[in-house]
Amino acid sequence: MTEAAYRVWGRVQGVGFRWWTRSRARSLRLAGTVRNSPDGSVEVRVRGPEDAVAELVRMLHQGPPRSRVDAVEVEEIPSGSIPGDSFEIAS
Repeated sequence: MTEAAYRVWGRVQGVGFRWWTRSRARSLRLAGTVRNSPDGSVEVRVRGPEDAVAELVRMLHQGPPRSRVDAVEVEEIPSGSIPGDSFEIAS
């Protein structure tokens, strides 16, 4: 199992990025959250099998049709910091 946090930069707010991310993460059976950040980025926290997390990260680099992804930053987080078994949009 892998747990990580990602910050996605670009035109990623107001374009359905959170809903799109939740849909992709759920299809990959990942747990975690996605939320808009005040700085204009989107924060994704995810837990799951390494290959499924890698697939989501690949998708994050592309984003939904109306978005423009300029960068995806990764941050390792402590094991056990993502509770639950579902992937949700956080406020």
